[in-house]
Amino acid sequence: MKKDQLFTRRRILLVGATAAAGAAGTAGLLAWGPDDTAEDTAGPAAGAPARLAMKPSAYRLQPLTGYGPPSAPPDRVPVRREPLTILPGPGRTMVLTFDDGPDPRYTPQILDTLARYDVRAMFFVCGEMAVDHQDLLARMADEGHVVGNHTWSHPLLTQLSRRRIRSEMTRTSEVIESGYGERPRWFRAPFGAWNRAVFQLGAELGMEPLAWTIDTLDWTTPGTRTIVERVREGAGPGVVVLSHDAGGDRTQSVKALRRYLPRLLDSGYAITVPQRQHI
Repeated sequence: MKKDQLFTRRRILLVGATAAAGAAGTAGLLAWGPDDTAEDTAGPAAGAPARLAMKPSAYRLQPLTGYGPPSAPPDRVPVRREPLTILPGPGRTMVLTFDDGPDPRYTPQILDTLARYDVRAMFFVCGEMAVDHQDLLARMADEGHVVGNHTWSHPLLTQLSRRRIRSEMTRTSEVIESGYGERPRWFRAPFGAWNRAVFQLGAELGMEPLAWTIDTLDWTTPGTRTIVERVREGAGPGVVVLSHDAGGDRTQSVKALRRYLPRLLDSGYAITVPQRQHI
């Protein structure tokens, strides 16, 4: 995977149409005015709809699985049979997550926005990106963000041997520990592709598997307005939002965060990072 050619082929899974109301509570659309989502960057091609006509929280993970009961839990964390897709907490809490970085072009801008509003987020980093930008991992640690493991090179883990999967995870955890100051406690499988080996090896390395509730699909560069609308429509207690700070031009992701973050806060949401006791 090259740094400037990351993941041109993205999701290998169908986007589910199951709303998160049953898991995270009824989302309830936020009352943001039209000016709050004004387009300020290129969106869909001419003639394309302004946004996908989908219901709140419709960007729901459908993980690739096909495995039997997990083995006996290791000492560190239990072996789960599916990733966490919501993180309920006290009150109206939401979690913002950013994948594929860190990227020196976009990650600092995202960190600046989070700092402006005194908000913490999660960053699932790829080892081959993080190894050259450990200063950004150190900044994440200093500012209270959580750094998770997103493998070394963003492969499709379900097609790899256990040895390769372990290597992808272990190398990345070592880089994170070097730059961030501690080993990651959270793991996210590239492409949302999970199987028994992924869960077992992640648990052996002391990591919980975290997926997402809302996929903003920002990697498709649909336009700032569309990204904001997806967050607005899917917002709800316990919701985990997936965005990206690397893997291509993330200008729209940066601009969208600047728009939807203050609106979420004004609407009474607490943007937080997960703790083990929340799950």
